[in-house]
Amino acid sequence: MAIQNLRSSVAHKRPVAGSMSDGQIALNSNATSAGLFFKDASGNLIKAGPVSVGTSAPNSSPAGSSGNSVGEIWLDTTGGNYVIKIWDGSAWRNESGGLTSADIGVTVQGYDADTAKTDLAQTFTAGQRGEVTTLTDGANISVDLAASNNFSATLAGNRTLDNPTNIVAGQSGSIFIAQDGTGSRTLAYGTYYDFAGGTAPTLTTDASAVDRIDYLVRSTTSIHCVFTANYS
Repeated sequence: MAIQNLRSSVAHKRPVAGSMSDGQIALNSNATSAGLFFKDASGNLIKAGPVSVGTSAPNSSPAGSSGNSVGEIWLDTTGGNYVIKIWDGSAWRNESGGLTSADIGVTVQGYDADTAKTDLAQTFTAGQRGEVTTLTDGANISVDLAASNNFSATLAGNRTLDNPTNIVAGQSGSIFIAQDGTGSRTLAYGTYYDFAGGTAPTLTTDASAVDRIDYLVRSTTSIHCVFTANYS
């Protein structure tokens, strides 16, 4: 199980049972209905508690002292670090102070309701972007497709772009190939790179010229590529 809606600024309404899996726990920080909710095997949404949210521990400042019930849960939001703590009768405990999953019956992990899901169709309402990862120049240039979607390399000599590692069908991106200040560098390609007509492209050889390879992985041994030359 996982703690859902861990950020106090995220959950401002009672969790919806249909959006939760059996046994999943959600933290609702709305001031009028704060609590831990979980969905049981019958689909019922059940509230557990008591729970407190904030930068100061309940009934004590700083954390400690009296007035708390054994098993009371506190979401400490101090400094933007969202840490679940539990009152053991004498002190607030968290994972760094000995709290284990057995103490509260769940695995503690961060969750944000706006986090993208990998198994759902989604509409992004803000710009999305993938970083451009710089490849290490050398006689043979390695590409790890698990590291990024977009890559760049500046050639300081005649090079070979080796077959990538961690190839998964469906991945796509771009590889920017730049000449150094000397130019006239050539690039050979591993056997997995497939270009239209089976002919590998010739790089623009002007000093500091930039070409681009757009790719789409068809299989673990076939990467379809489109080459565009001579960008500024």
